Amino acid sequence: QERMPQTPPFAAVFDSSGYNRNLYQSKEDNCGGLYYHENNLLSGSLEALIQHLVPNVDYYPDRTYIFTFLLSSRLFVHPYELMAKVCHLCIEQQRLSEPGLDKNRVRKIAPKILQLLTEWTETFPYDFRDERMMRNLKELAQRIASGDEMYWKNIQQLLQNLIRKLATVSQYEEVLAKINATSTDCLTVLKTKPQSIQRDIITVCNDPYVLAQQLTHIELERLNYIGPEEFVQAFVQKDPFDNDKSCYRDQKKTRNLEAYVEWFNRLSYLVATEICMPVKKKHRARVLEYFIDVARECFNIGNFNSLMAIISGMNMSPVSRLKKTWAKVKTAKFYILEHQMDPSSNFYNYRTALRGAAQRSLTAHSNREKIVIPFFSLLIKDIYFLNEGCANRLPNGHVNFEKFWELAKQVSEFMMWKQVECPFERDRKILQYLLTVPVFSDDALYLASYESEGPENHIEKDRWKTLR
Repeated sequence: QERMPQTPPFAAVFDSSGYNRNLYQSKEDNCGGLYYHENNLLSGSLEALIQHLVPNVDYYPDRTYIFTFLLSSRLFVHPYELMAKVCHLCIEQQRLSEPGLDKNRVRKIAPKILQLLTEWTETFPYDFRDERMMRNLKELAQRIASGDEMYWKNIQQLLQNLIRKLATVSQYEEVLAKINATSTDCLTVLKTKPQSIQRDIITVCNDPYVLAQQLTHIELERLNYIGPEEFVQAFVQKDPFDNDKSCYRDQKKTRNLEAYVEWFNRLSYLVATEICMPVKKKHRARVLEYFIDVARECFNIGNFNSLMAIISGMNMSPVSRLKKTWAKVKTAKFYILEHQMDPSSNFYNYRTALRGAAQRSLTAHSNREKIVIPFFSLLIKDIYFLNEGCANRLPNGHVNFEKFWELAKQVSEFMMWKQVECPFERDRKILQYLLTVPVFSDDALYLASYESEGPENHIEKDRWKTLR
């Protein structure tokens, strides 16, 4: 079996300018609807770019091209339509549908087509939750295998891996639905008899370091299920060259991304709830100090998302107005953390810390040092602005590929971070608490806050009256 071109990991392939230095560029590609500058693919017609994805006997597309095109093509064409075109081109060009199939010819091309299908199914498995995708995949696989039995094993392996991945994501979605249902049930109980079920976080886990580790478990698990394509699908609009079809924007396509954003919000409200709930000032101050320590541990681990959620919770009005409580807290540590996550100059301090963590991750020897969990809402915002700031098409109708190298560079960095195995031991009891304990709504938070430290002005007094 012919060896595929060896491709380096993504980070190594995207150089600092964000371009891909085309690694195995075959000479005759500098035309045929593709436009290059200094060996960088800048633009091309959609048809030419699809053609460029399809391997032939002498050519296999560069791995960064495959990732970048599969990621961004969904802005122009539904994955199942792309799959259909790729299958059609493979079958047609390699004459795979002819009755007297030339086995030597199949042996030359089959490993390359299999490699392309492997990269697609491994990097974008969720595309194959679509029946039409699966049908096309199986049809092309059968064509290859009918030419030569030796490929059956590889194809079976590919399909098994894919089906396992899709089954795992379905299970994960069921677990999420259960967790959401449990926390809703608890909240109903909380409203009727608050003291009966409500423990507090310090009783469940009195060590801030352990809590930061358990938060990191949740973060990495949820990150791991986000498909790279969800970043693009979140912004899919109608392609102006698509005359009548309304562009495909199926809500389910960004489910894991949304679940992750919901987790951030939940953690912020959990922090605020834990601080506002205790009746005694001394207890509230203790919870505040505890969360400051948890946030600091998150920062040291490289878990910026939990860090930011904790700071957001502490900055919510019902918490920040508790002046007597804050007066009992040593706030110096908190201000240092706040300074790290300060939004001014486009989050300059945080971006510097993130770059440091990313560098550490590249040279790390242990999973513990590899952890980089970015402040997720900002990552989405960056990708959103990159998408909004540049046109997908050039005036001549070509696809603006320069933009998509940049997009792929941002998403591929995230792909490396989400694959890190969590090195800490799981604690089921703490995880269960973090994921299902009921949290207060805005109104309940204000009510608890006013009951702890009475309203200070007319606006607060009026609000308190309404709430009661």
